[in-house]
Amino acid sequence: MSLKYTPGHALSPVLYYVYMWFYEVAPTKIVRSGASVFTYHSSEQLKPGLLVTIPVGKQTLNGLIINGASKPPYETKEISSVIEPVPLPAPLIELSLWLSSYYRTPLATVLQTVLPRGLTTKRREKTAQPHESSRNRTQIVFNEDQIKALNKIMETPSGTILLQGVTGSGKTEIYKELARRNLTEGKSTIVLVPEISLTSQVVDEFTHEFPNVLVTHSHMTEAERHLAWKKALHSSEPLVVIGPRSALFMPVPNLGAVVVDEAHEPSYKQEQAPRYSALRAASVLGKSAGARVLLGSATPLVADRYVAEANGSPIVRLPRPARLGAKATTPILVDMKKRDNFKKHRFLSDALLEQIEHNIASGKQTLVFHNRRGSASTTLCENCGWAAECPRCYVPLVLHADTYSLSCHICDYRDKVPTTCPVCHSADIIHKGIGTKLIESELRRLFPKATIARFDGDSTHEETVNERYKDLYDGTIDIAIGTQVVAKGLDLPKLHTVGVIQADSGLALPDYASAERAFQLLAQVVGRVGRDERETAVVVQSYQPTHPVIKFGLTQDYEGFYEYALKERQKGGFPPFRYLLQLTDVYKSEAAAIRNAKMLSQELKKNLPKGIDILGPTPAFYERQHDTYRWQLTLKSPKRDALVQALAYLPPTHWQADLDPSSLL
Repeated sequence: MSLKYTPGHALSPVLYYVYMWFYEVAPTKIVRSGASVFTYHSSEQLKPGLLVTIPVGKQTLNGLIINGASKPPYETKEISSVIEPVPLPAPLIELSLWLSSYYRTPLATVLQTVLPRGLTTKRREKTAQPHESSRNRTQIVFNEDQIKALNKIMETPSGTILLQGVTGSGKTEIYKELARRNLTEGKSTIVLVPEISLTSQVVDEFTHEFPNVLVTHSHMTEAERHLAWKKALHSSEPLVVIGPRSALFMPVPNLGAVVVDEAHEPSYKQEQAPRYSALRAASVLGKSAGARVLLGSATPLVADRYVAEANGSPIVRLPRPARLGAKATTPILVDMKKRDNFKKHRFLSDALLEQIEHNIASGKQTLVFHNRRGSASTTLCENCGWAAECPRCYVPLVLHADTYSLSCHICDYRDKVPTTCPVCHSADIIHKGIGTKLIESELRRLFPKATIARFDGDSTHEETVNERYKDLYDGTIDIAIGTQVVAKGLDLPKLHTVGVIQADSGLALPDYASAERAFQLLAQVVGRVGRDERETAVVVQSYQPTHPVIKFGLTQDYEGFYEYALKERQKGGFPPFRYLLQLTDVYKSEAAAIRNAKMLSQELKKNLPKGIDILGPTPAFYERQHDTYRWQLTLKSPKRDALVQALAYLPPTHWQADLDPSSLL
């Protein structure tokens, strides 16, 4: 407080006290390197968690009050205004501070991720449109496995719980029941989905039972996301929030549970700073809020399962399909090396085509999966061997036959398809490889009367799984073609056959997690069928039909794969036996990238304690991107804290750090 003199009556001057309160405020924009929080004062008493505007130099920035503070020895500026009268929940503030500390990211950068854009913009509330469910709603009766699972979950009042249930085991019903019980206790639930494409399905599941469902995702406008965020902040009633990893930052009242659906998905790892894991962030948020964190998956990450067992964390299992009388899928494994299996078509096996023909005739649905988009992966000259490459990234350009153009799937560079070779001028230009667009065009040629839809990264907004989910669910689409977006938790009751074009396509990638991703994709896509009493089939085409990963994936044998993967990981010293830190430098010249990678490697070797393996420097998997060169170091350590310490030696510019990377590619 400070003492001031104010002229009053001519004969009786008045002395009065002006109280000032001081606060630590974090701007949402980097003001000074190495400084995240600054002291401001206010003539009003304010609460931590309030969003305010503050003067910084000649500009006004948004900021978050972190804590109260003592009066500093220097003069402070006054908080300009309060943006929202309701403070952010304390657990969300604690999570933001943890993200900044753990991932060595400026707090301002974290707040840009946690908070919506346009905080000071005035928005007009919109009338919510009623959601029409596409499902035939019947009273759900929990089976014995689900009852046991629910009881075990409820016995754990807080903390992280691994829910491992086979595809079709009724994990979503568990999520709903947990949310329902939270609601009766006045608690909110956040449900995370790996992709926006799954939002409609999950919203469909919840909206018919829960009155206060909020949806948030990146395909919404800035205004829509801001309004959803404000509704959560100002809500006096418990909510159910649904969305991808960013939904974790919704300021819900009285958080009771965070559900992470398809928790094995790599999309839960943020690719930009802060490069956080939503699973780890959810655990931190749950601990701070005293809430349950439920990680649901048919194919949990090997490291997550191992850590849960090692720490004695609850592992809840759903070993059987939820529907009584569910018939096992008929697996058909096609050896792609044997051309006798491809008499009717060069890459669509006879077995798969026969299944599609039968399904179309009987009004059943087929899903064709291939994890590569475009029409052909390589365009080359048959005469001299020239291949079309991206001039910025040095990777092969992918042919897109529908637009008849070549495209780089890294930087989105586009070019015309050459009619002659730019080197030898030969007209012998050929296109090799298989992509989802080529599969689509071939199936349209073979089955002209069928309703066919493609779902991949090239789909327009109107043609995404999210927008056409009702058509998929109702069986209006005869043949669905897609990349991994169709393998993530879709429940399609009319689906009769799943065809996998090349199941081993990811096994050759130079990454410790390539086998795990291949297994997960195969097991998940196979799990789209075999959920009820109907006869269903899976046709898996592979050049390596005897590979253990293919066998485990085809039979959805998670336990077998888990033991296999642990042995391989232990041999190589990879998670869960070692923690990883990937450091990547980015420079305009290759020489600078190599030189600076070597310098950092030498400094780390000199300063870091023993027990940390420093691999590299080596060129990144995609060495050149967007006209820049990328070289990397990979650090291994039995202790995660040692890797966090290593981040202190990272130069402030040109370097990217990824702690606990989901992939080394």
